Amino acid sequence: MNVMILPSSAFDDTTAIIDEVGQLTHIKTVLKADVGDTLKIGKLGDKMGVGQIVHIDDNGCILHNVRLDADPPPKLGVTVVLALPRPKVLRRLIMDMTSFGVHHIILINSVRTDKSYWASPLLNRLDEFILEGLQQGVDSIPPTITLAKRFKPFVQDELPHLITGKSALVFHPYANTSFTSFVSKNPLPKIIIIGAEGGFVPYEIDLLASVGVQSVNMGERILRTESAVNAVLGRWV
Repeated sequence: MNVMILPSSAFDDTTAIIDEVGQLTHIKTVLKADVGDTLKIGKLGDKMGVGQIVHIDDNGCILHNVRLDADPPPKLGVTVVLALPRPKVLRRLIMDMTSFGVHHIILINSVRTDKSYWASPLLNRLDEFILEGLQQGVDSIPPTITLAKRFKPFVQDELPHLITGKSALVFHPYANTSFTSFVSKNPLPKIIIIGAEGGFVPYEIDLLASVGVQSVNMGERILRTESAVNAVLGRWV
């Protein structure tokens, strides 16, 4: 954790209380902080700042002289539309996209998305993964998360409104145009769409193209979903 992000309920005027087990453990075992030390903190959905430890034990950490006077870093200005990945990589992807500063994450269905993924209990823990990403990326404003369980209605009914006046790319290993070539002639897109392992099937690529989404590749190598997401977002930082 590079900053402690706390809920608004943790604050009272110039005082804050940290009682989440993971954060307490980090303070004591990683930061090795004690009374008198200053911690970097932020209010979830609000500003960031610092607070000084006046008491710490196994039940909580009390901060005084809390100042929340710093704005969080700006978002990237990009929406990521991602075919729901395998549950075991979902946590890492949500954390990474949050750390990068993606402002809107849309998880969609696809032909290559196993139906069982939508029943994963990890989908009920997205807020937890977002918090981890915020604390890693030193940010306090969480991204918006949207679940779109039906591919065709999303593409035909919702995506056109999202991309109005914006450029949108789908990353497809068999596209003729490379991402490098695209960005050499155009601004970075506002909407990026990435499939599950193996990418989208031709029907899905054609449906995306019908609403104005251009296909690009990332070179000759086919990457895992998490590698592709991080490689693409690296263009913005």
